[in-house]
Amino acid sequence: MMICAAGLILLDQPHNCSDRTRMDSDMIIGLTGGIASGKSTAAKFLASKGADVMDGDVLGHRAYEPDTAAFAQIAETFGNDVVGADGQIDRKTLGGKVFGNPDALKQLTDILWPEIRRMFSEWIAEGKKNNPNALLVMDAAVLLEAGWEDLADETWVVIVPPDTAVERAVARDGLDAEAVRKRIASQLTNDERSARADVVIDNSGSEAAFLDRLEAEYKRVSART
Repeated sequence: MMICAAGLILLDQPHNCSDRTRMDSDMIIGLTGGIASGKSTAAKFLASKGADVMDGDVLGHRAYEPDTAAFAQIAETFGNDVVGADGQIDRKTLGGKVFGNPDALKQLTDILWPEIRRMFSEWIAEGKKNNPNALLVMDAAVLLEAGWEDLADETWVVIVPPDTAVERAVARDGLDAEAVRKRIASQLTNDERSARADVVIDNSGSEAAFLDRLEAEYKRVSART
């Protein structure tokens, strides 16, 4: 069971750490946005420019692995039946325990989010040590909800109007429109995200306009060279 609104139960995605943008000093961007906002497109754009992008979904997946502190806490909190015969977290069973239960969901995020934060912190420290002039990008749907923005020098928020997000999610992923609306309603609003952002990127227009804005912001931060 996917718990997409909280960014919790996730699938592995490839992560490419090659060819980093060179800068006067390291720059850390926290990138976030709601469903169908264009956040992933922004992350891919920055990666294409040579930035080192760490996908929070990848770290979310790793946080469930048996060698993490979160694994033991999840089993202790939700019962040993959430551990499958293969020794991995049975996400369907876990999802059944937290879906529709805000208190249980908070228990889960209270376990997972500190572990993911630790992983982000380690990745940043390694980047600063090995590539001190790199542009580092934390790509995380729950960056603000989890309070990770303090790890970044700038927080970038990608926004689209809710109706546009619904249209795009339905067209892109074939999702049910009402399900998308409920998911949007469970997330921070555009105003709430924007109030905590250093850079707000409106993606309600054309793809070309969106990419032009990303290019402008990239040039601004890379001008530190």
